[in-house]
Order: sequence, then structure tokens, then C-alpha cells
Amino acid sequence: MLHGRTLWKLMEQRVNATPDALMMVDEDMRTLTFAEFWAEAERAAAGLHSAGVRAGHVVSWQLPTWIESLVLAAALSRLGAIQNPISPACRDSELAYMTSQVQAQVLVVPSMWKGFDYEQMATELAQTDGSLRLLIAHGALPQGDPAVLEPLDEVSVEDLPDPSWIFFTEGTEGQSKGVIHSDRSLIAAARAVSLRFGLIGRDRNALVGEISQISGMLWLFASLLSGCSNILVDSFHPQESIEVLSRENVTLAGSGSEFHQAYVDAQKSVLHPIFGDVRAFIGSDSNKSAELVEEVRALFDVPVLGGYGLVEAPMLTVADLSDSPSELACTDGKPATGVEVRLFRSDNTIVADDSEGELRVRAPQMMLGYVDSTHTAAAFDSDGFLRTGDVGCMDDRGNLRITGRGVQAEIKSSLT
Repeated sequence: MLHGRTLWKLMEQRVNATPDALMMVDEDMRTLTFAEFWAEAERAAAGLHSAGVRAGHVVSWQLPTWIESLVLAAALSRLGAIQNPISPACRDSELAYMTSQVQAQVLVVPSMWKGFDYEQMATELAQTDGSLRLLIAHGALPQGDPAVLEPLDEVSVEDLPDPSWIFFTEGTEGQSKGVIHSDRSLIAAARAVSLRFGLIGRDRNALVGEISQISGMLWLFASLLSGCSNILVDSFHPQESIEVLSRENVTLAGSGSEFHQAYVDAQKSVLHPIFGDVRAFIGSDSNKSAELVEEVRALFDVPVLGGYGLVEAPMLTVADLSDSPSELACTDGKPATGVEVRLFRSDNTIVADDSEGELRVRAPQMMLGYVDSTHTAAAFDSDGFLRTGDVGCMDDRGNLRITGRGVQAEIKSSLT
């Protein structure tokens, strides 16, 4: 397991460790090794530099689960830019709100995807916001000579802006909030996943959800930490996508109950194993059911490994390969290393038994704050614990079980 403090340092360490190992493959069988990924990111960083992107600039990007999306994320890290991944599902008003909130200087979109004209939408937004520059990245990113880039040995980690990422919550209880993260907070979450799931170089993870979610970026970090590879599916269609995952020998079948149900249904329709090398199903969410977990084990003889977290603090608790079937089916896993969990009664006293309480956490994967700083103070208590707004309890084995959602709850991020 590698120990870099930034995305780019992890990339350099991984290239030194396993340069020729596969890092990613997509539906069209395009592949990149770790060394090829690093080289592509260097060239893209140079191209973005020539387009005016500099350290500290905020770059919003709205791209599907493409190889180019991961290359862009790495290239922006190389430049020291602050990046704001946005779901491709967001449209005019949402996109305008988000880019305005983060004060983005650059917006990167595809030209057309799934019948929608992103270029037109972004062009209209850029015409309204005169400070926003537009870059179209459809199958290719800007390219340049890496010689124009400032040598990294002249840029210390301390000189780079600590905020590196801004993700938006779902806004289930009102306007979505911009959540500020550093590379270090995402590395902490990805390390928890890598260790608990026992990730190794031969693992192939199904990256079938939106790569712009914080969970998608966690798999980029997890891949660099562990040397595992990702199978990229930009739009999930059960028959075709399952064929891709089978072709690419998936070992970690993500990501979440919707996909797990599709895999179960597909397996029931045939006599041969659809995933001959699978060792775990990855991801759990609010739709997780003990029945589905048991069905996965019965059909595939593998566990469902998930966890609990928020955009504000991903992968706080994580399942372990050594957990019992009942723990995997009925709980959300144990706190990751460095995660402190407190449960509070309605009278603000701490729960000391297995009773329910309001969940608060303090962890290395916690956000730096919200873009709108007026929300930040209210999110933390006097001891620096994040108020999740969720209700849960701890069992005698140290597992967390979420039993209810509070009014402050946002979308959960459990590698789905």
C-alpha cells in the first residue's frame, strides 16, 4: 500500500511500483497502464496550462465515466487546480448554480452525450457568465508539451492549495451544498476501502456509477494506492454492461443495490457463472436489504461489502472481508482507522450502550467545510464532530447500523 499525500504523488509512486500494470479499461476495450495514464495526464496538464489553467484555479467538469475523465482529474491535480466534478444529470439552472457557487474559471463538458447537447448548454452559460471559459472534451483532452510545466520539486505540498475538490450534495432537504475536500481526506477514505476490502493488483473493479460522484474519485485513489484496475462503463445497460464486466474478468462487482439486483437477475437467467472471477459485490446504500445480500451469497458465493458515509465524510464505516454474514447483511460496518463515532440522545448526552442516537463523527476523511461558510459552523459541534443528521446504533462488535435519516441528511456515499 502506497503512502503519497497527494493524487499526483501517488501517481508517481504507482508508476515506479507497477508501471506496466493495467489501470483501466473501457467498454470499447481502450486501455491504459499506470505509466500510460501518467503520460496522458502530463500531456493533458500541459494542454490545460496552455489554455490558461493554473494552480488555485477552479475547474468545473461535467463528464461521463470515461477514461478522459480520470485523465482530466489527474491533469488538474498536476497543475494544482481545484476541481469540481458535476453530475452529467445536472442541467441549466443546476449547472449555473454550481459553477457560480464555486466561482469556476473553466467548465469542461462533452459535446453530446446520450442525446443531450452539453456544448450548447455550456455555451449559453458561458455567454451569461463572462468570467467562465469553456473547454469541450469529447474523446480527447487538450494536449501540450510537459516541458512547459513547472517541475514538481519546485512546488512543495505545502505551497499547493489545501482545498483540491468540491463536490455537491444531492440537496434532498433544499439547495445542494458545495463540499470542500483535500487530497488527504479522499486518500484517507480510499485507504479505508483498500485495506478493508483487501484490494490487490489483480482486482478489477466495476466502475459503473457516475465518476463525478465522490465515490467515483475514491476509486481513482484506491487504484493508485493498491494497484487494482477499473472497468469503466459510461451508461449501464444490464445485458451489454454485464457482458463487458464478464469479458474483463471483474473481481469486484459494483456499485450498489440497483446494480447488484441486475447481476442477480442476469445470473438467474443462465446456467453458467456470469462473473467467473468475482470475489465480492461492492457498495451498499439506503436500498440495501438483507434478502439481496443473502441472494448474492447464494448465487455467487461472495459477500456484499459496503459501508456508510456522506459527501461530507465518505467511507466512515466499512465492511471487512472477515465480517460474519449477519454483520454484512444487517450493519454498515465498523469505523475505519482514525474515525471517531459518537451517538447522542435528544438531551445531548452521549449514548453508552446499543441504544439509538444522533450520529456525529470526527475523521481524517472529513470535509474542510462548505463553499458557503455560513453552513460550516452549524455542521460541527464544539468538539469538532460533524453532525451527520442520521440516527444509528452500535452493536457489541463495534458495527454501526443506520436506523433513520435526520433532517440534515444528505446523499450517502458508500462506493456506489
